[in-house]
Amino acid sequence: MRHSHNTAEKRRQWLRWLPAAVIGCAFVIDYSTLGGVNVFPLLAAAPGTAAPLLSLRGTIATGVAANVAGLILVLLEREPNRDDLVPFTSLILLTVVAAVLNVLLARDRRQLRTSREVAAAVQRAVLPELPRRVGPLAVASRYEVAHEEAAIGGDLFAVHQTPHGVRILLADVRGKGLQAVRTVNALLGAFREASDHQPDLPGVVRQLESRMRAGAAQADGAEAESFATAVVAELPPDHSVLHVANRGHAASLLVHDGKVHVLEPATPSLPLGLGYLGGDGVPVDRFELPVGATVVLFTDGIDEARDPEGTFFDPVPVLSRPLPSDPETVLDTLLTAVLRHTGGKLQDDAALVAVTLVE
Repeated sequence: MRHSHNTAEKRRQWLRWLPAAVIGCAFVIDYSTLGGVNVFPLLAAAPGTAAPLLSLRGTIATGVAANVAGLILVLLEREPNRDDLVPFTSLILLTVVAAVLNVLLARDRRQLRTSREVAAAVQRAVLPELPRRVGPLAVASRYEVAHEEAAIGGDLFAVHQTPHGVRILLADVRGKGLQAVRTVNALLGAFREASDHQPDLPGVVRQLESRMRAGAAQADGAEAESFATAVVAELPPDHSVLHVANRGHAASLLVHDGKVHVLEPATPSLPLGLGYLGGDGVPVDRFELPVGATVVLFTDGIDEARDPEGTFFDPVPVLSRPLPSDPETVLDTLLTAVLRHTGGKLQDDAALVAVTLVE
């Protein structure tokens, strides 16, 4: 989230210079044409430009500066006369209108900021940050929102140490808003319970599937058709092998010694909530996990991110180079690359988890 926030803040800082640039352009045009072009319409645009970008004081100051600039341009060419009353009165009137507009926009921004804070609080309550260490695994996680106005999404992750090993969940629920939050909350609760009580990974997946079906049966409308793509993984107590159940989700990546192995499932499976369409079997794949290797899980906000030409982002080349055995560095490297690919903004929310076997 911090990457996209910093990019947006830099963009806003540059835009704050736009009203001053408009007034400067008026001076340049008037000077280059020796007063042959009426630049008052350009000066009139300055306070309107300032209204959504600056504070009330800044908007009024821009209007005053536009009036002063207009007066200076007139005095440089001739003596003011009665014909100048209309353009100067229009400038004053437009400054007042811009000030009123600024007040209204500021009120809306305050309301939006409050909504964002509430949404962020809900997101943190439902999806708290993961601990940096869980059993033998170093853990890092990120949640990047595509739009500041839509801080509540359907991406989720969890990592729990249990008597049966360390269990990991990363999922992407269909939809957004309160509907998605209810499903996310239900899945996280079901995962915590199943992780502690189910002796094997298929049992965890079946309990998640049952919870999705129960939620759909009690809902109506779009929520009744909800489903979630997911990766459910397990590192047993002896750390011998990584077990992965992929439910219609993008394949995770194993990064080790400058190489990337795509953890493709041998048998495709339907997303959680749709498992009844394909039988009750839960295919589980097994992968070697050497000490120092990092497993990267992500939602479709990463692999479906597009550049201006519509080319999808491929995380494999980015991670196919020597990287420290540090999940934080791996995720930072991946996020920097995907934001560079998209021009600084994601098209969809993205959740990422990286775990490194350190012992």
